[in-house]
Amino acid sequence: MSLHDPISDLLTNIRNAASAGKETVDVRASKLTGRILEIFKNEGYIEDFRLMKADVQGSYKIYLKYQNKKSTIMGLKRISKSGLRVYAQKDSIPRVLNGMGTAVISTSKGVINDREARKLNIGGEVLCHIW
Repeated sequence: MSLHDPISDLLTNIRNAASAGKETVDVRASKLTGRILEIFKNEGYIEDFRLMKADVQGSYKIYLKYQNKKSTIMGLKRISKSGLRVYAQKDSIPRVLNGMGTAVISTSKGVINDREARKLNIGGEVLCHIW
């Protein structure tokens, strides 16, 4: 497995596993993917995730969440890509589906969701949207 963009790989693996109805999915571990998964868990999009230390880097086992046999994740979209970085100032932080979804933003205070960024009054790089 070639690892070009870890965030895109994470989102694609979750999207494919959720559409296939899988209970778990494994992705490569990093601090950034761990923080994104924490946000997904706190927002209620995934059930849980665990770090599996098989080698030096390890991997995360993600337990997907379903309600009435339907995934809680309706959509995932990578916003800022390696070829085109997307930044938002503190007064133009995006609202995903009018507040029904979540934007994940990398700021000077770490990787946080859009509500937290508005509360802290800081902007940053918009990594992805989930709804």
